[in-house]
Amino acid sequence: MSRINSQRKSCKDVFNAFLVTMATYAGIFEFPCIEATFDIPNKLIAFSKCIPCKDYNQWVHFYEDDYQFERLWRNPKKYLDILKRYNGVILPDFSLYRDMPLVMQLWNIYRSRAIGCWLQANGIKVIPNIRFGDRRTYRICCDGIEKHCVIAVGTHGNIKLVKEREIFLKGLDAIVKKLEPTVIVVYGSAPDKYFKKYMDAGIKVVQFDSDYAVSHKEAV
Repeated sequence: MSRINSQRKSCKDVFNAFLVTMATYAGIFEFPCIEATFDIPNKLIAFSKCIPCKDYNQWVHFYEDDYQFERLWRNPKKYLDILKRYNGVILPDFSLYRDMPLVMQLWNIYRSRAIGCWLQANGIKVIPNIRFGDRRTYRICCDGIEKHCVIAVGTHGNIKLVKEREIFLKGLDAIVKKLEPTVIVVYGSAPDKYFKKYMDAGIKVVQFDSDYAVSHKEAV
């Protein structure tokens, strides 16, 4: 919502422009910048499970189906006090499918960063979730993220199939090269054959099993 339209009493902020009131921007597509984070999560909980939960000594993540957290975008203020209870938030993992038009991939990157910018402005610690789609987004998805800090990625569903794994690993190489993170928080498996080279380079890899993997372990 432009400043001009914001002066109109009848104008509603359908774009959630309030999220980026305090934002600075980076890159050709002007993604909101996220301040560097150096905190490392001790434990993770999915957004869909965090509302009734009373154990606040953990970080909220969004590595689940989009319908589970689209409500955060529709009404961010409703969930602010809930998220404030927790140690921090790994930013939303809005889907970037390779068969999406590029503009939709960019929109979902923007939405995650806009929410992150607003959460930081409200005193919540956040870790940027680096989500990419096709190869056009490999470097773009790093815009607005500071180098030499903590980042998060999700491997669940991305490294099982050969084609998906190839695309994911190329994208991961690109973002590590560009951001030179000190820590990579991995939601899902982090096999040595894919992550050891980063650890050998001095990057700390902190891995958390996916909720799916945990549920199957409990069932055995």
